Amino acid sequence: MDNSTDSGRLALTIGALGIVFGDIGTSPLYALRACFTNVAGMAVNQGNVLGILSLIFWSLALVISIKYVSIVLRADNEGEGGVLALTGLVLSQPQRRGAPAIAALGLLGCALFYGDGVITPAVTVLGSIEGLEVIEPAMERVVLPITIAVLLWLFALQRRGTGAIGRLFGPMMVVWFVSLAVLGLRSIWQQPEVLLALNPAYAVQFFAAHAGAAFAVFGAVFLAVTGGEALYADLGHFGRQPITIAWFSLAWPCLLLNYFGQGALLLTHPAAIDNPFYLLAPSSLLLPLLLLATAASIIASQAVISGVFTISQQCQQLGYLPRMQIRHFSAAAIGQVYVPVINWLLCVVTILLAVGFGTSNAIANAYGVGVSCTMLIDTALMLVLLAGATSLSQRTQFGLLCAIGLVDVAFVLANLGKIPSGGWFPVIFGASTFMLMRTWQAGRAIVTDRVRREDRTVKWFLDYLAKRPPVRVPGVAVFLTSNRTGIPRTLVRNIKMNGVLHEQTLLLTMITERSPKVARGGRFLVEDIAPGIRRVVVRSGFMEVPDVPKLLHEASQLVRDLRTDQAQYFLGRDDIVMGAARTMSSARKRLFLFLARNSLFAAASFGIPPNRVMEVGGQIEI
Repeated sequence: MDNSTDSGRLALTIGALGIVFGDIGTSPLYALRACFTNVAGMAVNQGNVLGILSLIFWSLALVISIKYVSIVLRADNEGEGGVLALTGLVLSQPQRRGAPAIAALGLLGCALFYGDGVITPAVTVLGSIEGLEVIEPAMERVVLPITIAVLLWLFALQRRGTGAIGRLFGPMMVVWFVSLAVLGLRSIWQQPEVLLALNPAYAVQFFAAHAGAAFAVFGAVFLAVTGGEALYADLGHFGRQPITIAWFSLAWPCLLLNYFGQGALLLTHPAAIDNPFYLLAPSSLLLPLLLLATAASIIASQAVISGVFTISQQCQQLGYLPRMQIRHFSAAAIGQVYVPVINWLLCVVTILLAVGFGTSNAIANAYGVGVSCTMLIDTALMLVLLAGATSLSQRTQFGLLCAIGLVDVAFVLANLGKIPSGGWFPVIFGASTFMLMRTWQAGRAIVTDRVRREDRTVKWFLDYLAKRPPVRVPGVAVFLTSNRTGIPRTLVRNIKMNGVLHEQTLLLTMITERSPKVARGGRFLVEDIAPGIRRVVVRSGFMEVPDVPKLLHEASQLVRDLRTDQAQYFLGRDDIVMGAARTMSSARKRLFLFLARNSLFAAASFGIPPNRVMEVGGQIEI
């Protein structure tokens, strides 16, 4: 056996615990308590405790263990996960019908996931710091200031990269899960009757006894499975095998032991519902447990934040978000990224959320609506992907997902009841994000159409050169254009105004595919247009950051007589203004103009040195 491989797999597994399972790993801080305290009239008695524990156990088994870990993680788009990667996988199928609807569905799931990115840090950090109230009730007034300080530190830490954070948090998360198990076992040993909740009959009896309230409780039970979408979005950071090993060997058993331990405590001391997690521990261990829980809540937030960074990069590459600065921390793991603008926007909204709601119980009412919808979208996309499958394994997965899809629908319906008491936040936040992305996508399409009206056909261009031969000057000029068939207006303007044409002129088109990476052999297409004029089409994946000078150097090694050294790059940089045309509403036009004027210039996102860029400007009316 290869020891180096084993040690590498162990390191990835521990790192996955530090990034992937933080969100779901801190649910015991608030999930079981919310099932009772957030539902009016829910008494803490044996029947209710066993029924709710049974719901939690089977929800974790079906939604996380079977759906996400055993099925969805297999649907990797060349190693990458998340709702957009899954959407790309579905759209890549031959003769796929309903592509616009599928793309919109994936984009909606992505927008809702952003809501999870601000709620998770607020509810987990606040929930852990509230342990101070158990130690000393008078410390209630310092809970919020400490929470804000911890959140600021967490978001400032992001610039170190997820790999470094995983190495830092992974061992700590191992300690957290082991502590969950020890606390739970200690309580289960004193009240082993709680293990009866493994029988699904108790969940059925609970619903029969509480026909109305049970559905509201089901919405609170969903807090135990939040983290499934973040788990899938973080697939590109560590891979399927380490995530699977970490879940089945440590995370899942320890979570179950703690939930059942809290249930055993409630069977003996119903008053412990005030904070069953902290009251599991002896009073002498409350302070160490508080510190460990705070660390774990920071890790929980990290799981979602890193997923948001990954989704943001995918959105930018696919044209759903404006260009932003993206920093990469690993040449091997392209999913390990940091997006400064997104990071600090999340920070501001998260702190405002913590201040506005005040307690983790109040935020728990806002938690679940957006996440449950995203998880349902994952199921729908997986069903589309597996529809028509011929292998026994895939047909089995399809059948299981159909059954689990009913559970997902139930979670969505149950969480809709939270809208009046806080669930409105993820709905509004997700809808606003969806509108922003659709506005940017529509605005870019309008601008591209306006620009292409000024492009010329190859025939027109060659006729123009024949009638007015330009002066050929030495050097290499690269004109970036999205038009793969015509001549870009930047080149037309340069010839008309300056009357010169470089000895080597390249018309470069960058195409982002719906796959994460593109193999080098299928990346380049070079076409001769006229002597000294060539069209170069470069394909890249949505998880790759294209470095244009480097890509052209690669192309020059594959194509004879193609020179790219010391090339001068010509890019269009237009002033976009509002016009009378009814292309979009005035509000959406203003939003698009704001985004366009604050987006990163194309040269910076393509890795082009500023001293080699020539801008050709104009004005575009939308």
